[in-house]
Amino acid sequence: MSAGSPSTPATLALERAGVPFTPHVYEHHETATNFGEEAAAALGLREEQVFKTLVVSVDGTLAVAIVPVANRLDLKAIAAAVGGKKATLADPALAEKRTGYVVGGISPVGQRSRIRTVLDVSAETYPTIFVSGGRRGFDIEIAPSDLQAVTDATTAAIART
Repeated sequence: MSAGSPSTPATLALERAGVPFTPHVYEHHETATNFGEEAAAALGLREEQVFKTLVVSVDGTLAVAIVPVANRLDLKAIAAAVGGKKATLADPALAEKRTGYVVGGISPVGQRSRIRTVLDVSAETYPTIFVSGGRRGFDIEIAPSDLQAVTDATTAAIART
């Protein structure tokens, strides 16, 4: 990890697992509400390569969906991907409590409790993708296969335009 980058549960988990990543810090504006688009713009990246981490409730059980910020989460597809019937976005307070991160800074890595994770299949088209590093204004660049391995994620087509 480079000097000056934040130490978060995500970076610590990646370091412990020996997974290579590149930290990217950018200025987060308190007025921003679309955190993924803010990250893509600040880092000069295409929104298809920057992924947002969403916590959903599938038939009452939490799951994590990782989709490009350019897309929306297909709730029917995430439900099917985890063997459920109905998915809704989780209550933000519950998502924060279960992951240990604040909304806008929820990383798929280093969460407080292990939650079933699904990565959109489009991630496999890039050598690296960007996900939250565990706080607003901080993304990590990681190979999709490494992200899958460290989060024990499955892949499925869970994004829609």
